[in-house]
Amino acid sequence: MESIQLSLFPQLEIEEKKPRQKQPKLGRYERIKRDLEKNDNDPYKLFIDISQIEKGNFEYNFIDLFCGAGGMTQGLQQAGYKPIASAEISPIASATHQRNFPDCHHFNGDIHSLSAKAWLEAIGSPPIHVVVGGPPCQGFSVAGKRDPNDPRNFLFQEFIRIVAELQPWYVVMENVPGILTMKKGLVKEDIFQKFNSIGYSTISVAILESAEYGIPQIRPRAIFIANHFEFPNPFPQPQLTPNEYVPIEAAIADLPEYNPLPEINHEWTRHSPQYMERIAQVPPGGSLYKSYADAFKRQYSGKPSMTVKENHGGTHIHPYLNRVISAREMARLQTFPDDFIFEGTMKKAMWQIGNAVPPRLAECIGLSLFPYLRKLSISINESKSRHLD
Repeated sequence: MESIQLSLFPQLEIEEKKPRQKQPKLGRYERIKRDLEKNDNDPYKLFIDISQIEKGNFEYNFIDLFCGAGGMTQGLQQAGYKPIASAEISPIASATHQRNFPDCHHFNGDIHSLSAKAWLEAIGSPPIHVVVGGPPCQGFSVAGKRDPNDPRNFLFQEFIRIVAELQPWYVVMENVPGILTMKKGLVKEDIFQKFNSIGYSTISVAILESAEYGIPQIRPRAIFIANHFEFPNPFPQPQLTPNEYVPIEAAIADLPEYNPLPEINHEWTRHSPQYMERIAQVPPGGSLYKSYADAFKRQYSGKPSMTVKENHGGTHIHPYLNRVISAREMARLQTFPDDFIFEGTMKKAMWQIGNAVPPRLAECIGLSLFPYLRKLSISINESKSRHLD
């Protein structure tokens, strides 16, 4: 039976017709990024041009912790890495990950109960060159209530515990930029100290704006990179300036406007004619609801999407159609390929997509690591040869 959306928030007041059009906001975390760069004297952090980087003859294995549906896994695989194992507590996100990466050894459960070495022994204990992951960030985000005592804020400690067990060459940890200012910077300091305590004293952090890497969405992320060889921590140089950002239309204009395609998750909450009339009055940047302004916001034409997420069944409004964007449109804005299918209901698919790392961003990070992984490979192989001689 088709769902007709009359109003998700009937108690809230609808905005009056023809409100003043807002100007687009393209830098929600600009202050945090500016302060980080202004006070940054990290000798190990550098930005490199990834446009000419090639993988070479080495194969690098990685593990994705808190993997969700697999945005980070998809991106690193696109860059040429091999996904060896992944871990995720959500059954539906795990089902999506297993569907799209059937050869990846997957753990669905509470990470507190995961013994990394025993986990990998089941598949022959392959070498792990990189561990990546994005511990849940709900308590860190400035988009909602920031609770310093939210237990999800401390799941990064489980991430670090597994890194200590496996001792990969490099570590990549992703989160929202708000993590850098939690408890006036004490959370960031604690992360650095805990990496240092397990031998990863060479640790750097940068805020990467997804739109600078060809992703049609404004989505800044805090990226921590660490290694235990006192090697540089490379980040990808931005590839686009703000006036070159990919607009939302470039990613979604070819999808059917009002004909769903369930086979590729191109579905959205169906609206009644009256609800569509209300949506028609919402200007770019405006919200359908005065008291729930972070949902049902109309996207700007000619600009990247605002950060995509799922809000109680409501996503952002399409830039020129009188409906919310579909799950597949969300996935396109995150740079998932169309053959990456999300399991579960439409709402569950939107939840998975909204929580994912854009694959293209992960791909760029993976490419930036290649020159130093290659140097480590050569150095370690030469050391082994000398030892055998």
